[in-house]
Amino acid sequence: MSDAHPTEADAEAEPTERGAYVESPIIMATVRVVAPFVFTFGLFIMFHGADSSGGGFQGGVIVGTVILMLGIAFGIEPTREWVDPSTLVAIVGVGTLGFVSIGVATVALGGAFLDYPAFGIHHASKYGIELVELLIGVIVAGIITGLFFAIAGGMEGGESA
Repeated sequence: MSDAHPTEADAEAEPTERGAYVESPIIMATVRVVAPFVFTFGLFIMFHGADSSGGGFQGGVIVGTVILMLGIAFGIEPTREWVDPSTLVAIVGVGTLGFVSIGVATVALGGAFLDYPAFGIHHASKYGIELVELLIGVIVAGIITGLFFAIAGGMEGGESA
């Protein structure tokens, strides 16, 4: 028999589509327990950037990994439906707009870019740095999540994020 023409048995043996996502109760339960702690730790790192090691970038990556964990545990498509790509664009846009607004406000008040004492409030540098670190974390978390969806979409042959 020639291999040039596959039989019906061969057609059934070769999957035409990638198999459906198989849920693992162990992974799902673990992510349900761990995700809030990872998210809280990411926020802690973001807010600690002004006083010690850490900061917006590191905290944003940690917060972004929460979405990655949810995608791995519960499926990429349900997570993508929950965190819509337009929502990610809005999150990154709001973070960027907030960062630039703080910098431009300090210039408008007579200081240099991100010169927090120009605001004239007590502990302006401390609060300004904390807010900027939070905004950087929001930007990074949105970009990390978007990259995850883009890579996952490319592997599955679906739409890109």
